[in-house]
Formats: sequence, structure tokens, C-alpha cells
Amino acid sequence: MPAELANTETEQLEAYRAGVRAAATRAPDAGRGAGAGRRGVKLNTGYVLVAPYLVHLLIFFGYPLLFSLVLLFHRWDVVTPMEFVGLKNFVRLFQDDLFFRAILNTGLFLAIHIPLQILVALFFAELLNMRLKGRGLFRTIYFLPVVVSGVVVTILFQQLFSFDTGYINNVLTALGGERVPWLVSPVWAMPSIALMATWKNVGLYVILFLAGLQNIPEAMYEVADLEGANLWEKWWLVTLPMLNPMVVTVVVLSTIGGFSLFIEPYVLTGGGPLNSTLSGLLYIYNQAFSFNHMGYAATLGLFFALVIFVVVLLQRRFVETDFY
Repeated sequence: MPAELANTETEQLEAYRAGVRAAATRAPDAGRGAGAGRRGVKLNTGYVLVAPYLVHLLIFFGYPLLFSLVLLFHRWDVVTPMEFVGLKNFVRLFQDDLFFRAILNTGLFLAIHIPLQILVALFFAELLNMRLKGRGLFRTIYFLPVVVSGVVVTILFQQLFSFDTGYINNVLTALGGERVPWLVSPVWAMPSIALMATWKNVGLYVILFLAGLQNIPEAMYEVADLEGANLWEKWWLVTLPMLNPMVVTVVVLSTIGGFSLFIEPYVLTGGGPLNSTLSGLLYIYNQAFSFNHMGYAATLGLFFALVIFVVVLLQRRFVETDFY
């Protein structure tokens, strides 16, 4: 009996050990399965969270983009069915003098607006970087025009620039000067719009330049002092090169904003006088929604986008090279 009891206990012990080994063998596989399950749940959750944005992107970006590509080769006035015209829209584009006049007008706007924007923004950023009382208040005041509706700002400047009743001309005549045809002269109209756009947007670029100024290491100015640099040399040799990334950012953003010029000429001048303020975007808008030339407007839009892309690439190339 004792021998049989010992054998039974030995068999039970071996069975227990075998069960433990089997459980240990199955545990990693079970863990991997549970981990895979959790990863699958997380992956499915990610798709669910991203789905609304993807649907929005497909409906409001993907479909219009594909439809505009179809319109490139069709004539369509919204009312009648589309008519395939092949490359006629492209031929018409390169024969359209008014469209290239609109691009030149936009280029004139950029030539006035971008340098003025940089100079004014950099000037105010330098002032706000000094230890002045009420800096926070001034930063808020400079940024307020950015958040005001473009239509509101345009109507405000329409009152300021009016030839007969404008406040600016009233001040000039009160001082003994002559009235300036701000919006009724082909010479003055586009510079006036550029001045207004600079006033509205300069607050954003002041903040960008101010952030760049505050990130310049103080040690660089201390080294310049040891080298005997004066105030101008420190600004030219230290501040301006260190602000190069911000200068590039301001130039690119101002360029894209300038090519998007629409509200200002649309409200102020309607593209006149004598098409002197007709911007590229306003011309595309007129072709699409005034004349219902949807196919041609899509062609103009594609060409305009390519022009913006090339200009921005050239700006990044030359601005970064000049300052480094």
C-alpha cells in the first residue's frame, strides 16, 4: 500500500507539472492574440475617428477637383448640357489679353504690398520687442484688423478713399491740398488697395517677426558688442540673417494672399477704373459666375494655380539664398 500510494502521488505530481508546462506554452500565444485584438480595436477606432474628415475631404475637395479637371475640356454654362471642346479652352486662354492684364495687375499689387508689408511689420515688431509699458495692449491693437471681416474693412476704406466725401481728401483740402483720386484713377487705384491690404494684414506679420526677434540668442548680440559693432551693424549682421526664416514665411504668405486678391477690388472698384484693379481671381470669378463660362473659368484657375506655385518656388529660392 505505501508503494502504491507513492506511485500515485508521483503520477499526480508529474501530471501537475505537465499541466503547468502546457499552460506556460499556451500563455504567450494567448497574450499575442489579446494584443492583436487590442491593436485591431485601436486601428478600427482610428478609422472611425478619421472617417468624417475623409468624407468631408472627398465631398468638398476631391469631387470638385475631379469635376474641374473634367471641365477643362468642356464648355458648360450650368443650364445646358456639357459640350466637349478639347483644347479650345487652353487656346482661348493664351489669346486672352485681359487675363494676362489681370495677372500683371496682381503682380503690381504684390510689388507694392510685399515690401511695404515687410517694412511696416518689421518696424512695429522691433518697437514691440522693446521694454515698453503696455506692450500687450499694443499687440492686441495691431492684431485687431486681422480678425475683422474683409468686407467691413473694405467698406471702411471706401469711406476713407472716396473722392468727394472721403475723410482723407477732406483733411487734404482743409490743409490746402488737392483731392487725390484714390479709387477713380488707374494710377492710384491699385496702390490704394495695396495700402489697405497692408493695414489689414500687418498685425499677423508683426506677431511672426516678434516671435523671430525673441528667439534670437542674446549671446549673439554680446559677441557683436565685443567686436565693436554699432546698432546698425548688429541689426544688419545679426538680426536680419536670424530673421530669414520669418522673412521667407512672410513673403510666401503675402504672395499667396496677394494672388487671392478678390474682396478689395470687387467691393471698392469692381475691377476698374479701366481694368486697372482687375485681379486674376476677380477675372476668374467674372468668367464663372457673371458669364457662366465654367469650363473656361476652370482652365483659368488651373493656370493661375501653376503661376502661384512657380512664383512661390522662385521666391523661396532667391530669398533664402540672399539672406544666408
